[in-house]
Amino acid sequence: MKQFARIAIVAASIAVIPLVGHAQVGKPVTIVDANLVTEADLAKLPHMNAALAKAVLAKRPFKTVKDLDNALSSLTKEQRTELYGRLFVPINLNTATDEEILSIPAAQPNRVLREFKEYRPYTSMDQFHREMRKYWDEKEVSRLQRYVTLN
Repeated sequence: MKQFARIAIVAASIAVIPLVGHAQVGKPVTIVDANLVTEADLAKLPHMNAALAKAVLAKRPFKTVKDLDNALSSLTKEQRTELYGRLFVPINLNTATDEEILSIPAAQPNRVLREFKEYRPYTSMDQFHREMRKYWDEKEVSRLQRYVTLN
């Protein structure tokens, strides 16, 4: 009976490992979704305070990053740009406007715009990753992927 219990535990562990690994792929580690962040966590981000966090949450849900940008209008453009390194509304690769794509913090915003649009329509995040690897290294593509979705 003990041997059966050990086999069952090992089998269950093996079945769960791929699910855990898959759930973490492409998920932002340092960038939080503005529609999901708690008020307390939002208040801890750069240029935020409790009052602004409460005001921002009152305007949720944000359909686009432009909506978030409007909610943060009391911050300067530079402050919002810095904040977007930690907080964002993921943009849809296939439907994002130029303005939405350009809101992604990037060293070369016009290049990001051009390359993102060149490969539309995207059918998978794997395709996005494969195409962007032509222009940027793995680290930068992974960073950019944190800002986008195909939903």
